[in-house]
Amino acid sequence: MAACFLMSDLGTLSYYLGIEVRQGKEELTLGQSVYASKLLERNGMAECKPCVTSMGERLKLTKASTTAKVDATLYQSIIGGLRYLVHMRPDITFAVGYVSRFMEDPREDL
Repeated sequence: MAACFLMSDLGTLSYYLGIEVRQGKEELTLGQSVYASKLLERNGMAECKPCVTSMGERLKLTKASTTAKVDATLYQSIIGGLRYLVHMRPDITFAVGYVSRFMEDPREDL
């Protein structure tokens, strides 16, 4: 390819589009821990403790809620960040998909 295209060697890949890349002799490891930490910090949740489940059991949310509306732009930004995080964290896929249903009209009880 170098004969056909102007190329330069940028070294080994370590970080690309929010995905950390660690290259060993026998393995290639991908992760998003830095992205997840920045997402938590940006939304004031950096000090929150981790939990075993990403969503409460038998949680019932409804669009017919009477609670106050929240900032839709902020809510959509958070959900967008979580949806990108799902690529590396399939354990949160269901919870993120569930709360994504309320992006049009988010309420305080979500």
